[in-house]
Amino acid sequence: MKLYNSLTRRKDEFQTHTPGHVEMYTCGPTVYHFAHIGNLRSYIMEDVLEKFLRYSGYDVNRVMNITDVGHLASDADTGEDKMLKGAKREHKTVMEIAQYYTDAFFSDCEKLNIKRPDVVQPATGCIDEYIQIVSTLLDKGYAYLAGGNVYFDTSKLDRYYVFNDHDEEDLAVGVRDSVEEDQNKRNKADFVLWFTKSKFEDQALKWDSPWGVGYPGWHIECSGISMKYNGEYLDLHCGGIDNAFPHHTNEIAQSESFLGHPWCPQWFHVHHLNTNSGKMSKSKGEFLTVSLLEEKGYDPLVYRLFCLQSHYRKGLVFSWENLDNAKVTYNKLLKRVAALKPEDGEVDEAVVAEYRQKFLDQVGNDLNTSMGVTALYDALKAKTNDATRLAILADFDQVLSLDLLKKAEELRKQAAAQAKTESAGGYTITGEGDSAIDELVLRRYEAKKAKNWAEADAIRDQLKGMGIELTDVPGGAVWKRV
Repeated sequence: MKLYNSLTRRKDEFQTHTPGHVEMYTCGPTVYHFAHIGNLRSYIMEDVLEKFLRYSGYDVNRVMNITDVGHLASDADTGEDKMLKGAKREHKTVMEIAQYYTDAFFSDCEKLNIKRPDVVQPATGCIDEYIQIVSTLLDKGYAYLAGGNVYFDTSKLDRYYVFNDHDEEDLAVGVRDSVEEDQNKRNKADFVLWFTKSKFEDQALKWDSPWGVGYPGWHIECSGISMKYNGEYLDLHCGGIDNAFPHHTNEIAQSESFLGHPWCPQWFHVHHLNTNSGKMSKSKGEFLTVSLLEEKGYDPLVYRLFCLQSHYRKGLVFSWENLDNAKVTYNKLLKRVAALKPEDGEVDEAVVAEYRQKFLDQVGNDLNTSMGVTALYDALKAKTNDATRLAILADFDQVLSLDLLKKAEELRKQAAAQAKTESAGGYTITGEGDSAIDELVLRRYEAKKAKNWAEADAIRDQLKGMGIELTDVPGGAVWKRV
């Protein structure tokens, strides 16, 4: 498998510290609000990556943090604490907010067929690990105390900007013009490892430390959690492209300074989901959620397909028109799969193996999910029987997770139910495969046949109250939910 590496800026052959085993880390959400679909694009692509690695034969240990403390409004350690902001907004405690939005995040993931990582660790559960790392960095001379806080000293590194090219003068004393100045920093790029004098008097979460009561900086969380559950050698680190600097840059700086050896050789970054007005973000009010998609009548897996049709290293433009196109594609795909007959022949394992290898080659070229979607159509056109076509599709769906066979089977059952709903007198009911609704429609017909108009009207009103629109046609009736 070849995968683009943000660290080397090229496609590299994927390798691991322990042959056949992948230690994988995913930056998780800051749980102060719902995840928007731009956030979830990253998690969809990371999910596909994990599943493809397993599909390729790797044993994977995937770890994800949940940020419930320490993430300020600016990634450069300035602004309001995001968790505290959420708690104030909803008049709840920080921990209540954290639990509610953690549950909401994983509910969205379930709807999108995103597998839950092997380890999910809230940041507040590893305070001792952060303190140990910070203490060691101080002892080694990579960190310093100033103004009551503990900072990482970027001037101690031979190279700090690992993902971007910067001039040496970027490490000069001061801060970027775009952020509020922190007078405690010795160097422009230094970052907080531990706050002991918060600028927020009502900071909700604080712990004892060797430097006084305080709380961890955001960047130290991922290093501490990964080292605890992935070990000293991480194979693959994932996140959105906006995390590359400063978050991932800082993770590398503090982790390698603490460990004394290279930490993670492979970095996987997913690019932004944009709207016509630019990058999607909560601060801009462009707050599209999975729940909103559902309210507008979209299956969340339509959005998953929408993401799979584009490469993870390209910006993806969201519009309702684009999502409508994905919906049409998804529904047509389901109908084509539903038209296949599971009883048609025996599975030809040699043909399945042939198509599996093609899929490995195509998707294995820098996680080319659009080719993975194309492979579905190739399987539908394969010169073999339906049983084998379905076996190929089931094999691919281990990675793509579009529920093609499951939903196609539901369509078959609906079609069968509709075909069977016919009275002895030749009265045919066409609906959506709900036997309870069919029974009411048939009872209304029989009441009309017996000239019991009051009962017929009562049943029609009952159906209307259930959101069912009923239309009489020659020889039967057609109903649908509205």
